[in-house]
Amino acid sequence: MFPLLFKYPSPVFTQGHLVFLSRWPAWLLPALVVIASAGLAVLIQYRLRQIKPGLRGEPAALSPRRAWGVWAVQSALVALLLLLLWQPAMIVAELSSKQNIIAVVVDDSKSMATRDVGGKSREEAALTALQSGVLDGLNQRFRTRLYRIDRSLTKVDALNGVTPAAAATHLGDGLQQLATETSDLPVGAVVLLTDGGENAAGMGGSGIGLEAMQALRNRRLPVHTVAFGSAELKHDVDVEDVSVSPTVVANARIAATITFTQHGYLNGHATVTVRDGDKTLAAHEVTLGANGAIQSEPLYFYAGAAGAKTLRFSVEPVAGEENTRNNALTRPVLVSAAKRRILYIEGEPRWQFRFLRRAEEDDPTVQIVSMLRTSENKIYRQGISGPEELADGFPSKAEELFQYSGIIIGSVDADYFTPTQQQLIREYVDRRGGGVLFLGGRSSLSDGGWTASSLNDLLPTFLPGGRNNFHRNAALVNLTEAGVQSPITRLLEDPLKNEARWRKLTYLADYEDPGTPKPGATVLAEMSSGGRRKMPMLITQSYGNGRTAIVATGGTWRWQMSEALGDPSHNLFWQQLLRWLVADTPGAVSASSSAHTLSDQGHLQITAQVRSKDFQPARNAHVSAHVSGPEGANAVLDMTPSQDTPGLYTADYTAEKAGPYLTEVTADSTDAKVGELGREVLTFQREDGIAENFHTAANPKLLEQLAKETGGRAWSSNDLKDLPRDISYSEAGISVRSTKELWNMPIVFFLLLGLPVAEWLLRRKWGVV
Repeated sequence: MFPLLFKYPSPVFTQGHLVFLSRWPAWLLPALVVIASAGLAVLIQYRLRQIKPGLRGEPAALSPRRAWGVWAVQSALVALLLLLLWQPAMIVAELSSKQNIIAVVVDDSKSMATRDVGGKSREEAALTALQSGVLDGLNQRFRTRLYRIDRSLTKVDALNGVTPAAAATHLGDGLQQLATETSDLPVGAVVLLTDGGENAAGMGGSGIGLEAMQALRNRRLPVHTVAFGSAELKHDVDVEDVSVSPTVVANARIAATITFTQHGYLNGHATVTVRDGDKTLAAHEVTLGANGAIQSEPLYFYAGAAGAKTLRFSVEPVAGEENTRNNALTRPVLVSAAKRRILYIEGEPRWQFRFLRRAEEDDPTVQIVSMLRTSENKIYRQGISGPEELADGFPSKAEELFQYSGIIIGSVDADYFTPTQQQLIREYVDRRGGGVLFLGGRSSLSDGGWTASSLNDLLPTFLPGGRNNFHRNAALVNLTEAGVQSPITRLLEDPLKNEARWRKLTYLADYEDPGTPKPGATVLAEMSSGGRRKMPMLITQSYGNGRTAIVATGGTWRWQMSEALGDPSHNLFWQQLLRWLVADTPGAVSASSSAHTLSDQGHLQITAQVRSKDFQPARNAHVSAHVSGPEGANAVLDMTPSQDTPGLYTADYTAEKAGPYLTEVTADSTDAKVGELGREVLTFQREDGIAENFHTAANPKLLEQLAKETGGRAWSSNDLKDLPRDISYSEAGISVRSTKELWNMPIVFFLLLGLPVAEWLLRRKWGVV
């Protein structure tokens, strides 16, 4: 329809630019249009004043609105005539016939085998479209080259060399490869037939890489895209991501989050699970949300014994799913058996001290080293590694205090710590990244003078004033909304049963009013006594690189004494709380990788933050990474110090084979007397052939964006008959600039005839002919 009215196809107008072939200056055209329109307006005004309404035999007067309607039609006609006098034309670049190559690229990844195009697979529909005149039409005007695209671009001799079996689609990489490899060939345009799936690393289906787009723009190479497939599956659950810590403490309770979308199962039910091999670690039923909405569900489970594990997170298949291969993801998790040491200083003998230590006796991952002040100048030490440890009391040197992964401060006056020790505690949290837990007691918090202490800002609450905030009357504990979801307070798997279990715990006594939470702090549990106001009992917060918390009571031991024999509530709570306290405390060497799961590609960067014994950045250490992987893969990498960040070391590695990899990073001081600074183990894995299982719905928006940004067009399969003609208009390859005169377009003749006729019909209708 467009060429019938405008003589030329739409690319002439979208890609060309307007010129005037007349020698008259271009500025004169709008000036004359304005003058002519003004003159017509004056005549209209004069006519309105001359005609008197209501006289017999005279035509009815035009209302002002009708008069200006006539003026608009007359002005449009004059403007059109003046425009034609200036001889308008379009200049557009046009490919020379038979001298250019058209690259026809067909996606042959697994997702193209999806049968959602009228009973055909996407691949069958694409090949049928090419064989229904499109390829013959291109061959009549140009030379064509056929390619298939998956992880890379491959030239094929015929369409029968394209089969939808490849395990990944890297559209951006393939188009960049095409632009590079054909740099010495006259390629005029690219025709890309695909469902729009893009699963190259870092793309995730969201777009084409900047380098690929720049390569196409540099060649002025238009990409004409043809989308195949449905933009959404009618019945499908698609796991998007899994968030879980890559390194955890043995036997600790882990919190993970599985994120997914669904179509066709609104308000239905599904089961989310996590498995270690054949062993189910956790499973619970969820209600499915809105179609296409991202839904996140938590999973809590125990890490189990130490070792490198590959955990499988899944949404169990729902009846009628069109694709069940996208219901699960795996994640590598390293479970560490390294014992974390916590320094516990208690200002007075009390039941809380005894029961807290007893709760940790059965935990092989945490060791409490305690200092119990039995009198003014006497300290009773337990859990020490030798007689010299803590011999002089609470540490006064960074290298002594920083060896611990956590600190518990019981019923101790703030003045017990010297200014130097208080500064060390602050640096322990802020710079070292450790965790400090404050316990309630008659000499703690505000009753211990912590309100005026320099460490007051470490506390997660604003302490109340005065020293009469310690209470001995009974109080009951309830979880807050945050506490119901927290792994610290998870005594039972089911959230509702867990909340009810906390309500039934034995009352507390010996508690302290901790004040009001600071912004950013999280209250996990509250306590109330005899109808009095609720006050926080368990509060946590992040501070600097570390974390702090308050348990505002010294009476949780009653849970152990008063509950049924064998009830695990007391011990489980303290084990989970102390594991939280130390889980994220870094060692002298903190190693990480740029990705924990590599999908169909193997390159990653290994980084290590190395610190000295006092946790200052180690600038001149010798750092190496020993990588071992599947099929005997083994490599030792020397890590290079960063020029920008002191103590940061990096190394690049490429995992050639699919499977799990284990990396041990070791840092040695250049000072022989110091020796080894530390080491850490991390794990990652490479997975091949699964990317095409996810996001199998077509992505026409990506293809529209690609066509728009390269100067091409996003075609539907029904309009492809015009592609061989319209693809000619391109500045790539060997092209010539042609001039397309516009004066003889059919639309011009329609307007020249139609505008006077329209004016006459309006005048006749209004009775002013």
